[in-house]
Amino acid sequence: MAENTEGDLNSNLLHAPYHTGDPQLDTAIGQWLRWDKNPKTKEQIENLLRNGMNKELRDRLCCRMTFGTAGLRSAMGAGFCYINDLTVIQSTQGMYKYLERCFSDFKQRGFVVGYDTRGQVTSSCSSQRLAKLTAAVLLAKDVPVYLFSRYVPTPFVPYAVQKLKAVAGVMITASHNRKEDNGYKVYWETGAQITSPHDKEILKCIEECVEPWNGSWNDNLVDTSPLKRDPLQDICRRYMEDLKKICFYRELNSKTTLKFVHTSFHGVGHDYVQLAFKVFGFKPPIPVPEQKDPDPDFSTVKCPNPEEGESVLELSLRLAEKENARIVLATDPDADRLAAAELQENGSWKVFTGNELAALFGWWMFDCWKKNKSRNADVKNVYMLATTVSSKILKAIALKEGFHFEETLPGFKWIGSRIIDLLENGKEVLFAFEESIGFLCGTSVLDKDGVSAAVVVAEMASYLETMNITLKQQLVKVYEKYGYHISKTSYFLCYEPPTIKSIFERLRNFDSPKEYPKFCGTFAILHVRDITTGYDSSQPNKKSVSTLFFSPKQFRKFHGSCHQKVQRQDRFHMRFYPVSSCLPVYYKGDNFGTARRKTFIGQCTRGGVGAWSLPVSPRVHQIGSSCKYLL
Repeated sequence: MAENTEGDLNSNLLHAPYHTGDPQLDTAIGQWLRWDKNPKTKEQIENLLRNGMNKELRDRLCCRMTFGTAGLRSAMGAGFCYINDLTVIQSTQGMYKYLERCFSDFKQRGFVVGYDTRGQVTSSCSSQRLAKLTAAVLLAKDVPVYLFSRYVPTPFVPYAVQKLKAVAGVMITASHNRKEDNGYKVYWETGAQITSPHDKEILKCIEECVEPWNGSWNDNLVDTSPLKRDPLQDICRRYMEDLKKICFYRELNSKTTLKFVHTSFHGVGHDYVQLAFKVFGFKPPIPVPEQKDPDPDFSTVKCPNPEEGESVLELSLRLAEKENARIVLATDPDADRLAAAELQENGSWKVFTGNELAALFGWWMFDCWKKNKSRNADVKNVYMLATTVSSKILKAIALKEGFHFEETLPGFKWIGSRIIDLLENGKEVLFAFEESIGFLCGTSVLDKDGVSAAVVVAEMASYLETMNITLKQQLVKVYEKYGYHISKTSYFLCYEPPTIKSIFERLRNFDSPKEYPKFCGTFAILHVRDITTGYDSSQPNKKSVSTLFFSPKQFRKFHGSCHQKVQRQDRFHMRFYPVSSCLPVYYKGDNFGTARRKTFIGQCTRGGVGAWSLPVSPRVHQIGSSCKYLL
């Protein structure tokens, strides 16, 4: 009897008005417990309430997710600022409301939904389940939904949006993030990720639709509604057919003696990379057996991010040595990014950085364009793009070869948006990239694509093999022709927004109010661009050009260029760009001579981080550092 009484008391507590002393929190608690129908996430909030953990409740319930450089992204778990069943339903209701306003033919054209292989037992939250709930919300409103019947690479969703002429699409993924995370990545009818004002308007609509509608929880609609369609076979076939547009040496590929190892990092990439190799005429790449199949725990790697280099490529490199394979290709868990490594003559492995691979891609795509262009093709109509935190190697190639280079803000959503503008004006975009191993070859997909990038690297390596040239040797040739471009990236972990804010405020008020640093170590700073405030000292009106087109409020970024008066072409860029709790710091030097590049990058590192950021707070911790220059 005593146990029943205690249970009744707890039950009464959870269904009575809440008195935490914070009216906002009391309201949020009540909403969550009324709306959430997932037993596990509901229980998480109930346990916090029962144990009086008001701060934890406030952190989980009194804020909402916002759109970042790759959509909505957060940890899986209970709370309005987490990814879970309820917040995905709310987000999709907001999407529906906004799309209904924007498209009179919404219910004729439909919506695309894809997902990766992430999952979390403690919250009964998986990408597949979240995709079904996304579809259910729309099916309940009589919207046709193209829901992939199995996991797919992220690039398949924007590709499907274009090909199926849908009004929009969502990919449930957290890409290469830690296993605890998931995300909600939105694509517009163009096939590019959403940008302003769409992101802000969708958030407003989400806030107006927080209570689940009738039918929103009914995921049985996915199995019973005639409006649900499976685009998998059609989209996969059409995607592979379009890959042929960037295949230039199929016969050579079929004869190559090179072997390739591929790892999909426990994600979605294996089957699709195998198919892509077949399209290009290659024998299948050798898969890493321990990492070939989906595993939401990413059990063989500490971090499912191939950008981390040899530390996460150990199984791939070991297998490549065993199989006498010279090239290792690694796609991240949702197969939108690519890392590559090459075995050197001395037995060591060269793991290419994103900037180095971009130099090779830029050379390759333009070289293939020149050899295969039509008579009417004009180099002045050709474009390549990169984000502002990336190497300027494409700019150097463009200046010498006569085509155009453009820079965008960080995030492939800006690249995709700009490509659409260029295509609509009759321009041809050959290649685009961001330094974090995101590459776009051609324009069949308007987002980064690890599947196509993997097979293009394979073709490039096979072509060079016929001339006894390795990828690294070709990279040297590119640098010798267009100038050396080097970089060093460090990562700082900081979970406290006030600390992050203080770092940037220190830079904006360095020696005195509204004064930026004048030196980076021994190097005089040539100019400063601060996108958050819209300041750019290099412009006559001191206003950042980027802010004329993009909202600065989404970025906390400081960009400085340092110049040492030894060689006039030497430049240095240092940028802070916080993504979630991570503060990446980028150092770049362009057009360096061979003897100076290593010394210069070291001097900038010591002068920049030591004087600018670390003294601000002991709560900022450096968690990674890799000097990425050509050795």
